[in-house]
Amino acid sequence: MTTSTTTPPSVRRGPTAQVVFGLMIVVLGILFTLDNLDLIHAGDYLRYWPAGLVAIGLLKVYHAVRDGHGWVGGLIFIGVGTWMLLNGILYFTVNIRELLPLTLVAFGGYLVWRGFGGQRRERRSDGDSSFSALAIMGGVARRSSSQTFTGADLTAVMGGCEIDLRQASISPGTEAVIDIFAFWGGIDMKVPEDWTVVMRAMPLMGGVEDKTRAPQASSALKRLVVRGIVVMGGVAIKN
Repeated sequence: MTTSTTTPPSVRRGPTAQVVFGLMIVVLGILFTLDNLDLIHAGDYLRYWPAGLVAIGLLKVYHAVRDGHGWVGGLIFIGVGTWMLLNGILYFTVNIRELLPLTLVAFGGYLVWRGFGGQRRERRSDGDSSFSALAIMGGVARRSSSQTFTGADLTAVMGGCEIDLRQASISPGTEAVIDIFAFWGGIDMKVPEDWTVVMRAMPLMGGVEDKTRAPQASSALKRLVVRGIVVMGGVAIKN
């Protein structure tokens, strides 16, 4: 008698930031090629590169509409990309000191939000089947004990994310997907012993390391797919 193991169906969540980044690299190569052939001047088009940040933010918002998490990271990418795009097109200059008071407004609003409902939401997060984590010049620690874990959206920009999934589980016949984006940042994940990690993240001047041990029971396959982009940062996954 022979037994066969089937791979769980992949969770399709639409295009990711890796697709947008890949398209940006393709467009960059085309522009430099045409510039070398003296057909165009690449500098006239390179000023529009922040549109890629806007596209990444729109993708995150799109996933947030479907999954319910990732709003903050998407809005930050849209805001920064739009500001840089307008600055390059309209040639206006804004002193960064003039915008610093807005950080106080944002921080104060965040404290008010946490005071009204953030703490209660944080206590329920351990059982969420999906969540998002955003670390910008700081650190974020999240964990999940959900027995039907489906995925997460992790963003680290000059910061770090620590994710603990050792008490979580994936439903049989399904596949969890974690989308990552690290820029000058790091992401550390801990997963259970019976999970099989499939690394599909693309490092650019960064590192991605899978330190997990292969599960012994192949009959109960639980797959975790990690995909995304790591730019001058690091991602480590271990048991």
